Amino acid sequence: MEDKKLRVAELFAGVGGFRLGLEQANSELFDVVFGNQWEPSKKAQHAFDCYTGNFENGIHSNEDIAKVPDNLFQELNIDLLVGGFPCQDYSVARSKSGEQGIQGKKGVLFWEIKRVIENSYPKYVLLENVDRLLKSPSSQRGRDFAVMLATFRDLGYSVEWRVINAADYGQAQRRRRVFIFAYKNGISFDARQSEKAGEEIVFQDGFFAKAFPVQSEPYKGRVSSVTLPADIVGLSDSFSYTFHPAGYMKEGEVFTAQPIPVEEPFVPLGEILVNEDQVEEKFYLNEGNIEKFAYLRGPKRIERTSKEGHTYHFSEGGMSPTDELDKPGRTMLTSEGTINRSSHIVEVNDRKRFLTPVECERLNGFPDGWTSGMPDRMRYFCMGNALVVQLIERMGSRIEELEAMEEPAGIQLEFSIFG
Repeated sequence: MEDKKLRVAELFAGVGGFRLGLEQANSELFDVVFGNQWEPSKKAQHAFDCYTGNFENGIHSNEDIAKVPDNLFQELNIDLLVGGFPCQDYSVARSKSGEQGIQGKKGVLFWEIKRVIENSYPKYVLLENVDRLLKSPSSQRGRDFAVMLATFRDLGYSVEWRVINAADYGQAQRRRRVFIFAYKNGISFDARQSEKAGEEIVFQDGFFAKAFPVQSEPYKGRVSSVTLPADIVGLSDSFSYTFHPAGYMKEGEVFTAQPIPVEEPFVPLGEILVNEDQVEEKFYLNEGNIEKFAYLRGPKRIERTSKEGHTYHFSEGGMSPTDELDKPGRTMLTSEGTINRSSHIVEVNDRKRFLTPVECERLNGFPDGWTSGMPDRMRYFCMGNALVVQLIERMGSRIEELEAMEEPAGIQLEFSIFG
């Protein structure tokens, strides 16, 4: 009998970090049948070309996800939906005609995730976003994330979330991202979790706690709970709440806490550097650029004038002239490799330089040369947008555990009948 595969759809795929992590966890279990990557307003689709160059199977879609028809997702029969999506305005309003229910703002990609779920109802959903999602917008803290949770509630899913710093769990980059794991109510995993308190799930027995262990007590006692309003439009209009970096939601009941990670030894930045004889001269800083970085990374207090004409002072603390090689790298941004305060600068053999694109691939756990073939600027950009592959690998292994615990469809017994 053929082994059961989990059919996977990947949205906003970038260069394929989700897919790579899942396949590294178990390429026999995870079968990516659909991957969508489209960069609006760009003639050259470098990320999509990278994706298609590294993966063969499944449908590779290079179009606006909003234009992919519902019936395709109905026919794909997916078990797992994954994707990293931008932090946008998730506010909703009731449609003018009334009978169409709520409407989100056009172009917000989370509503495309909702549409895919409505047309496929996968068993699992695994998403990634910047950690500020939990606090946005600043004018109504927590509203956007509450809208997401309420959306999953109304679709019939329970949700766990966790902000994870990759360096806390053995990686080479201090990259904090929120991961959201939703699972369909009624599956075996849901039945087991429903018997547990939110505290047990977040600190011991949940999807994330098993893969990324935490200490038994929260940071400074930070735990709380709240019931989401039943009306999602009313929630969007007035709900505000402080969501902690981890939590659990079932049927609108939320438990949230700030756990303390059980840290694993990180990989220092110095260990992921290539041999200097492999570094092209273009990555080294000239004297002019060294002076620019000395200013950018130094402390400053600058008087500025606002549009309204009043003066104010912009202050910025200093940072190390070069990145420390015995610590994990800082969070990599899409501006990596440019004359920008956030770019990594390393000093090796008394020479200062940028990280190379291969070193940026290593910071995110991709194989060397994964993004080769595109311009250096785009290689940096794609890695600034990417996730840390090994985190997804661990989550993939966790999903494999859940699948192994699923109730069997039935046990066939064979009998010999002697006449």
